[in-house]
Amino acid sequence: MALELKQQVRLSQQLVMTPQLQQAIKLLQLNRMELVNLVQEELQENPALEEVDTEEEITPGEVADGTPEPGPSPDSIDEVAAADPEAPDAGETVPSDAEKIADVEWEDYMEAYPQTGLETRSGEDENRPNIEAGLTRSPSLFEHLSWQIRLSDCSSDEAEAAIWIIGNLDEIGYLRADIEELVRVSGFSAEIVESSLAKVQGLDPAGVAARNLRECLLLQVDALGIADPLIRTILEDHMNLLERRDLRGLSRVTGATQEEVARATVSIGSLEPRPGRAFGSAEAVYITPDIYVYKVGDDFHILLNEDGLPKLRINQMYRGVLAKNSNVARDTREYVNDKVRSAIWLIKSIHQRQRTIYRVTESIIKFQQEFFDRGVSFLRPLNLRDVAADIEMHESTVSRVTTNKYVHTPQGIYELKFFFTSSINRFAGDAIASESVKERIRKIIGSEDPKRPLSDQRIAEMLKSANIDIARRTVTKYRESMNLLSSTKRRQVG
Repeated sequence: MALELKQQVRLSQQLVMTPQLQQAIKLLQLNRMELVNLVQEELQENPALEEVDTEEEITPGEVADGTPEPGPSPDSIDEVAAADPEAPDAGETVPSDAEKIADVEWEDYMEAYPQTGLETRSGEDENRPNIEAGLTRSPSLFEHLSWQIRLSDCSSDEAEAAIWIIGNLDEIGYLRADIEELVRVSGFSAEIVESSLAKVQGLDPAGVAARNLRECLLLQVDALGIADPLIRTILEDHMNLLERRDLRGLSRVTGATQEEVARATVSIGSLEPRPGRAFGSAEAVYITPDIYVYKVGDDFHILLNEDGLPKLRINQMYRGVLAKNSNVARDTREYVNDKVRSAIWLIKSIHQRQRTIYRVTESIIKFQQEFFDRGVSFLRPLNLRDVAADIEMHESTVSRVTTNKYVHTPQGIYELKFFFTSSINRFAGDAIASESVKERIRKIIGSEDPKRPLSDQRIAEMLKSANIDIARRTVTKYRESMNLLSSTKRRQVG
């Protein structure tokens, strides 16, 4: 069969991700802090983009008659952002890209800053001290123990061996190396290592440098001067029964009454099983909401948190470069054209992001108004499809908007994903949100009798009597997701 070349015309559709579309999608997924960092990077890389000084004001002479006031204008932004203009009429000349940009209503970008957010007034923080002046760092467990060793009555060898021991403690204060290993790596004798270990175990916090939970608790009993022999007997010989909270078994093997065993277990429960907890390296994570929702009267008002987000505009110097009668080299004009176009797209994408977040939050409030009025117990089942249909956007867009963003509500701070919950059927009536069921389980456990805690089966029966169709295994799953102990471990006696 002979091979030959043929030309065929084929009509097909394909989705092309332009750089502008990729940028808009990327901005949707960013939270406020990430957006601020991205804008700062763009300000450094793009000379056509500049930040408006908060104290700078636009004089009336800078705004021509008939032009809109400085500020975002969705119509003008969409007009600038159009990739392909409409076809020109007959006899018209097609303007170049530079001429298109030169004809932009630049005043629309003088203060291209959304008007739905919180603004920080200039001068408010001028008299405040630098935030870095108030930063402190708590000492680590190694530093705390080393400081005590330097102040203790130790020989030089014991002090150096103690540093080896302190260096082998884990984050919760337990010694994870045995005596033989410490002797081998430190080069000191076993007598010096054991003497140093005894001195370290006598330091604050009590129980530090223990090799297991039993030793940790016994060290605390000695440090606190607890003289109850029953407590020591339980810790030394019956830790397995204590872990299971088998009070009857402890009463049988120790010969004490259940009331005496209950009092002993309460005392043991007051001890710290992780002595290094207070010196953990994990710092508290503070959440800064991206959206604020306030209730004024009967209406909810949405404010976007734009604190720290620079006000952007196009550098006016580039208007002269792109003017029709400017005598600028072609390479320079193309460079400026590319940078200005990139700056315009960034401003447009930021405004589009803010408008989308606003609309999604507005839709969530409409669906979950009872939650905003009355709390978590009144949360309704909601999915991305419902909000996407309400604001006429794609589900993927709503998913990106609600990712890693938090909203401050009259009921507290929640992630936007929190409002999209699965449903639990009722025997009669509409379904109920799973988060509402979790809240009910939390309240039931919180109000139970500590001496007779409710089992998961009993909680499921109580929810069924409240018209909620739920299985015991679902109650167990929800309880564990909230880090709540089982009924046997919640039981308190005495």
